Amino acid sequence: MAGTTGYADIAEHFRDLIRNGAMRPGDRMPPIREVMETWGVSNATASRAYKALKAEGLTRASTGTGTVVARPASDNIAARVRNHVATGKALAAGETSRILEVGTVGADETVAARLEVEPGTPVHVRRRIVSRDGAPVHLSSSYYAAFVIEATPELTEPVSTGASRELAAERLGVAQEQVLEEVTSRLATEPEKEALGLTGSVIVTQVVRTVFLTDGRIVEVAVKVCHGSTVLKWSTALN
Repeated sequence: MAGTTGYADIAEHFRDLIRNGAMRPGDRMPPIREVMETWGVSNATASRAYKALKAEGLTRASTGTGTVVARPASDNIAARVRNHVATGKALAAGETSRILEVGTVGADETVAARLEVEPGTPVHVRRRIVSRDGAPVHLSSSYYAAFVIEATPELTEPVSTGASRELAAERLGVAQEQVLEEVTSRLATEPEKEALGLTGSVIVTQVVRTVFLTDGRIVEVAVKVCHGSTVLKWSTALN
């Protein structure tokens, strides 16, 4: 494969193994020398592939072991969009989503400001708990304006689509363009503690996500809440 394989091909190979669960957290990655021999590439190419995986938070260095698959974390929207493009699924391997509530609510100040409506304006909500290997990871509440629901009536059903935002964008015929994610920490509410299996006075991390379409409209505002110790991953290209 020498001369035809680039670092991106190698990175994508291992990325797929990690995404589909073939490689689990803590599993040891092959040594660089083995990658060089298997793929017929130089040390520089193999090392660049490993650096790409590390930059995405998929692997980490382990003293005395080398490079291992990183433990699960809560991906940002960019990672989930990439996963949906690659696999047709918004959820990662081992993840499940259970709907807790579907209906119409009055937009609170946080949601209203981002949907650009007055507080109290009726908006549609889909509230769900996402678990990984059976353990709750985060509580997510997605809010949609009326024009989104008109185009995507499936979002009014208490069934997990696994890619609600992607479905809405497809029905509207407009691609997703940009996301704003705002992160804060606060004490968990009682309903949040019950959903996430938490007890006592617990700090949670809240991520408010606003997703824009290419025509400037907002397709979704989502509020994700997870335990304060959860690792949140972002990877940003600088060139």
